Amino acid sequence: MMRQHHHRSPRRSVMLDERTCAMICPVSAGLVGACMTAIGIIQVLVRRQRIGTIADDLLSFDALLFLAASLSAYFALRVQSQTRLHWLERLADAAFIAAMLLLTVSCFVLTYWMER
Repeated sequence: MMRQHHHRSPRRSVMLDERTCAMICPVSAGLVGACMTAIGIIQVLVRRQRIGTIADDLLSFDALLFLAASLSAYFALRVQSQTRLHWLERLADAAFIAAMLLLTVSCFVLTYWMER
């Protein structure tokens, strides 16, 4: 039995990069809004209970990471150069994954804070 090797054509690789960026861009932009909403709610709760939390600080930094992911994905879609497309796409991936991890940590911190 002969094994077939599947090689990606350069065009298919570019299409996959574009789809990844097309997914990261709106999702990250929406999550920036979610972080901002959560920060506002936390600020209201902090003022009512007169105790602080680091969760809003984490979410502020998280919003910046999601913004970086969204902007790098957007510019990767706008640029014509293949080299820049891949560089920006990797940046969008890294920022998005880091932001998702930080969002998870923020949720744990917020949950612990609310149970106190």
